[in-house]
Amino acid sequence: MEDVFNQFAEWIKDMIMPCLMSTLSSMFDSVNNEVGGIATDMGTTPAAFSPEVFRMIRTVSENVIMPIAGMILTFVACYELIQMIISHNNLANIEIWILFKWVIKTFIAVELITHTFDFTMAVFEVAQHVIDNAGGVITDTTAIDASDLATMEDTIRAMNVWAVFFLFFQVWLINLITWLLSKIIFVIIYARMLEIYMWVSLAPIPFATFGNHEQGMIGQNYVKSLLALGFQGFLILICVGIYAVLIKSLTFSSDIIGSIWGVMGYTILLTYSLFKTGSIAKSIFQSH
Repeated sequence: MEDVFNQFAEWIKDMIMPCLMSTLSSMFDSVNNEVGGIATDMGTTPAAFSPEVFRMIRTVSENVIMPIAGMILTFVACYELIQMIISHNNLANIEIWILFKWVIKTFIAVELITHTFDFTMAVFEVAQHVIDNAGGVITDTTAIDASDLATMEDTIRAMNVWAVFFLFFQVWLINLITWLLSKIIFVIIYARMLEIYMWVSLAPIPFATFGNHEQGMIGQNYVKSLLALGFQGFLILICVGIYAVLIKSLTFSSDIIGSIWGVMGYTILLTYSLFKTGSIAKSIFQSH
């Protein structure tokens, strides 16, 4: 009777094992596919990420936002000239050097809004250079190779049928959670790029304020925000590097249950860290 029960248990395990191993493999793949593409996405400039979207953003900005920026620049230039005359001469006389100073500042302001996209893209070119260099240093991968899966399969086959059932339930639950987390990671990465496009679309307006010391704070804070967005990609890459090192520290061959729960825990930690990268980058560059 015991032999019959053992044979039945082995038959049940043979039915469960393919589904269990497939679920395990997909659990690792769902997160690994998103994490593996982060370095490539972070090292891509807005112009290269989606050329069609970028062209649309640039066209709208130049045709719709640029005229508004021109009016703002005209107001700022006139306001700056009045301030300079009042503060230095109190309308009693006009010194030539004041007019030269105003002409130079206005010329620089005009050049800034004329080449707005060149300056904004320069910020992301610098950030991309840093990210590319960091990507060459952070070489760890989160992928689980075939040998690890084979070792896990051998370990699972040595378990009794009830342990396999319990493991299958846990793997199914963790697979569902990690799949959801992988989609959240996808949203975080692409939401950053959409945020960049929105910031870039309005670039001429803050650039038009550089001609005046008081209103120039708007443009300065805008540039700091661009730097924060650009270097947020570097912080995201750091989070992925830490995640890869933590995943590699798990022992899948000897402690399968603990390892798969560890994968889920580290993935939750990665997702939370990716959410925080934006606020950390803004805090570092003092943008608000």
